[in-house]
Amino acid sequence: MSDPEIPQKQPYIVTLPEGTHYWCRCERSQKQPLCDGAHKGTDFEPVAFTLDAPETVILCGCKHTQDAPFCDGTHNHL
Repeated sequence: MSDPEIPQKQPYIVTLPEGTHYWCRCERSQKQPLCDGAHKGTDFEPVAFTLDAPETVILCGCKHTQDAPFCDGTHNHL
């Protein structure tokens, strides 16, 4: 798999409803940090995650986290 581009070096702090969401891994989505299907034709796939209740989450913006889809601070070392 090729390395993703970096849409932003800070995390996205978003409040999401309960349910399954798809974090964009490819950087091409126009709905960052969530997937809009723009990865089609690449070797990237979105990462699914489920929330049991509405929640504010901190999602990776640099696409290099080791805890996808959540920010692990990797952007501080890029």
